[in-house]
Amino acid sequence: MFTGIVEELGEVTAVDNLGDASRFRLRGPAVTAGARHGDSIAVNGVCLTVVDLTGDEFTADVMAETLNRSSLGALRLGSRVNLERPTAVGGRLGGHIVQGHVDGVGTLLERKRSDNWEIVKIELPVPLARYVVEKGSITVDGVSLTVVDAGPDYFTISLIPTTLALTTLGIKEPGEQVNLEVDVIAKYVERLLAAERSTATGTAPHQDGQTKESVK
Repeated sequence: MFTGIVEELGEVTAVDNLGDASRFRLRGPAVTAGARHGDSIAVNGVCLTVVDLTGDEFTADVMAETLNRSSLGALRLGSRVNLERPTAVGGRLGGHIVQGHVDGVGTLLERKRSDNWEIVKIELPVPLARYVVEKGSITVDGVSLTVVDAGPDYFTISLIPTTLALTTLGIKEPGEQVNLEVDVIAKYVERLLAAERSTATGTAPHQDGQTKESVK
């Protein structure tokens, strides 16, 4: 489990296209300190497994499913990435519960800059909009953020100088994609309520929380 508090801004140092997968080598002195083979590290919000360690760099394999459902397929040599190690049991939950399982890809629509913060508007897949609420939590490229405004197919976030300076959200431009992970608690609540309704009405819940008639 992660908390969405980015530890450092890393860099892609090598990309090996394996056809139906990719192998990335990434530099991150902080996250590799004490890391071992098999450990997890979140890269732009995607939980990846360390398969090799060399100095302050680690290697991770990314399968086609992850490349297709996240923005990692767009990473190139020199790309900057947000890095975070899993939170230790008993550690501080600085952001919110983040699994590192991307729910969808959003598109940065616009940035409104001021002297001390920025308001960023992000388009998101419509099926995810029901999990996003004003003042709720959402993970954007691995960063735990508070939703300022929630629309039918977009949301806005406010970024402080520290977030702008220490994460990729400070350099993303309109049109670029970001990984989104909605609050897992909202998904569990939806699923449980759907199951309760289906018990009462004799229908079976779909995976997305909707229901269908039970097979007689």
